[in-house]
Amino acid sequence: MDHQLATVAIALALAWASGIRLYALLFLVGLAGQFQWFGWQSPQNLEILSHPVVLGANGLLLLVESFADKIPGLDSIWDAAHTFIRIPAGALLAASVIGAEDGAAWALAAGLIGGTITAGTHFTKAGGRLAINTSPEPVSNWLASFSEETVVLSGLWLAFQHPALFLLLLASFILLILWLIPKLCRFLRAMLGCIADRVAPNRSVPAG
Repeated sequence: MDHQLATVAIALALAWASGIRLYALLFLVGLAGQFQWFGWQSPQNLEILSHPVVLGANGLLLLVESFADKIPGLDSIWDAAHTFIRIPAGALLAASVIGAEDGAAWALAAGLIGGTITAGTHFTKAGGRLAINTSPEPVSNWLASFSEETVVLSGLWLAFQHPALFLLLLASFILLILWLIPKLCRFLRAMLGCIADRVAPNRSVPAG
């Protein structure tokens, strides 16, 4: 039971972190498999992440992502471009962990659940960054970026070391996302409406 709980926690942790810092996650998973941190032995489907070439590529992408994520405006462009990368990646990572032990049916279920969790974290992050970008100063972007990096590292450590606690916190996080996303959507609609009003040409009604 403890082993199964740990496997589920790790699978969901990879999905959760994919929506926030995909390349940092891939790099850390590769390192964990290479050096067997926390006793982690990469499933066969994830062994490629420990290959030196893949590790180097993910390390480079991690640096690019870390830079882009701290520049107001560029962070939102980066998030938008990765909408179709992070979500399937999170689903595949979760499916790879579960499927390695429990077979194709459980892998499919893990992929669907993992992809949903990744989508939730991705859209919450992206929406939050759009809201932060309404402020002209860059400090809030830096604080948000460093906070996300800290949260991902802490969450992964917790999933490996205390899986039951991680799953409890993940459930709380999902409830928070369900509460937060509608508010972010309303804020973004209002912001886009303001932008549209500003860029739309003023139309005067012809006299007569």
